[in-house]
Amino acid sequence: MEAGIVGLPNVGKSTLFNALTNAGALAANYPFATIEPNVGIVTVPDPRLEIITRYIPPKKLVPAAMRLVDIAGIVRGASQGEGLGNKFLSHIREVDAILHVVRCFEKASGGEDITHVEGSVDPLRDIETIETELILADLQTVEAALPKAERAAKGKDADAPARYAVLQKLQPVIAEGKPARGVAFDRPEEQKALKELGLLSGKPVLYIANVGEDDLHGVGDLARQVRARAAEEGMQVVPVCAKVESELAELAEADRKDLLASLGLEEPALHAVARAAYRLLGLQSFYTAGEKEVRAWTIKEGWTAPQAAGAIHTDFERGFIRAEIYSVADLEKHKSEKAIKEAGKLRVEGKSYVMQDADVCHFLFNV
Repeated sequence: MEAGIVGLPNVGKSTLFNALTNAGALAANYPFATIEPNVGIVTVPDPRLEIITRYIPPKKLVPAAMRLVDIAGIVRGASQGEGLGNKFLSHIREVDAILHVVRCFEKASGGEDITHVEGSVDPLRDIETIETELILADLQTVEAALPKAERAAKGKDADAPARYAVLQKLQPVIAEGKPARGVAFDRPEEQKALKELGLLSGKPVLYIANVGEDDLHGVGDLARQVRARAAEEGMQVVPVCAKVESELAELAEADRKDLLASLGLEEPALHAVARAAYRLLGLQSFYTAGEKEVRAWTIKEGWTAPQAAGAIHTDFERGFIRAEIYSVADLEKHKSEKAIKEAGKLRVEGKSYVMQDADVCHFLFNV
């Protein structure tokens, strides 16, 4: 699963990406610093792994991770090709969710001006600019696809009627300047058709308020504007000071803790970003634990035990017999798998079991 970092040029996207992925040198302070999207792997911070390894010390620890794509700054008129906009918008089409970075500070900590492509700092205007370009690009996609879909719906293509119905339902909404994610589709064939369209404004969004060092918790006026907008849309906001996070990412663990303490923070804000992005994608973790390895496995919410087994190896799903499962909370309470069994807390689950977040599993299979 992939999340794409988007926003106007110079709002801190690449600084954030580098901090999240420890990618090294920061991008220059000018528009279009990123042309081809950078791709990195982001580890998802998970305190439950610390609990598991406390009682089952492994030789190897493998946390959950997700792919993150740093997409070039989008400007007004991108849907018409401004700033190589069509190329950049196509990169967004390929990701599963959007992390929308919004500038919520006036000047950098040293007092220097950082160029804003619109000439002033206005987070709500900036959000509208990006949203409008995504919607306009989607309108082009939908209106171009409608005639072909109408013709196909009269033919023998079994999927064509659902695709045409989806396009008909989307067109008037998007034409009004509203995002595709506000249109509900319940039938599986419609959901499939919608996914195939890859509409930009249909993707879930996490707002990242890039705040100044004087507003690390995002309670200032600019960040509050973003919070209000997100609440109206049913979205989440994570305040981040990209400059501070980039400094934290370069420090050794002990120094990082000292800096966090001096700032009054319990953890880097990027930990909250990674977890929020994970939830935004509808993901959860289950664990396998033994002396050789403790590993967090990433699955979609709602997956069954055989599907989860398949995340480890396709043979596990194909030959699934049963799963022996306990929770991280059980391990913390009883201290060992042996004690969990003796307390009757080790559950045996079959093919219909729906996985729960923080399940620790042993899969039995036969191929």
